[in-house]
Amino acid sequence: MAARPISTSTVSFGLVSLPVKLYSTGQSSAKVRFNWINRDTGSRVKYQYVDGQSGEAVERDNLVKGYEFAKNQYVTFEPDELKAIEAQSTEMIEITEFVPAADIDRIYLERAYYLGPARGGARAYRLLSAALREMERVAIARHSARGKQRLVMIRPLDDGLILEQLYYPDEVRSFDEVPLEEGEVSDAELALAKQFIEQAASDSFDPARYRDEVKERVQNLIDRKIEGEQITMAPQEEPETKIIDLMEALKASLGGAAEKEEEKKVAAAGGG
Repeated sequence: MAARPISTSTVSFGLVSLPVKLYSTGQSSAKVRFNWINRDTGSRVKYQYVDGQSGEAVERDNLVKGYEFAKNQYVTFEPDELKAIEAQSTEMIEITEFVPAADIDRIYLERAYYLGPARGGARAYRLLSAALREMERVAIARHSARGKQRLVMIRPLDDGLILEQLYYPDEVRSFDEVPLEEGEVSDAELALAKQFIEQAASDSFDPARYRDEVKERVQNLIDRKIEGEQITMAPQEEPETKIIDLMEALKASLGGAAEKEEEKKVAAAGGG
């Protein structure tokens, strides 16, 4: 089944206008979801808005959006006022610059959408994809849609294009806020760590090697429950003894390879 676009837009660069369609990169239906059910009636429970002071239910017609400018103090906005302060939704993706692909730190990546050509845009679409791929660059653009202006990146993907929504700089927290303890790394520990990485290294990432084992287990239990089986918690295995010493943990991770390598060095030195 062909993918269905979630929206349409136009990518502009120079005097070129490229009509495109945006597609979701993920499938929300692939997730296992649970709903809240009334235990007595077996019916699904609906969400309800409740007044924070009186505790009484509030009808949807009485809801209005507000901005908290001070503790428990709000300024409210009617729907027409919200439209007035929102950014103009031109649905345009305006490319402003082309930068080296390696310059975009992954910390700025928020979400991704596939881009496909809309009617009349095939040649320009292929051209932009090929040019970016050969020059190893990505396009940085502004995307105005749904009352917001987002910072986005367009990069080549196979023979096509993918759009990745980026965080603005003020939306990214600094790593300096993360407390780091002092700790020295010895040359021997570093050598063992590099040896372990080398043992588990692959030439490329193949996502097909991985699957959501937890989701599969949950789905299996749900199927059994549907069939009328009572679900009970499986006995938990006792955790293995933790190795506190870093060197011993590294050696154990290598499965004895470190000791063998050390024996070779000693033998070679003795033979000399």
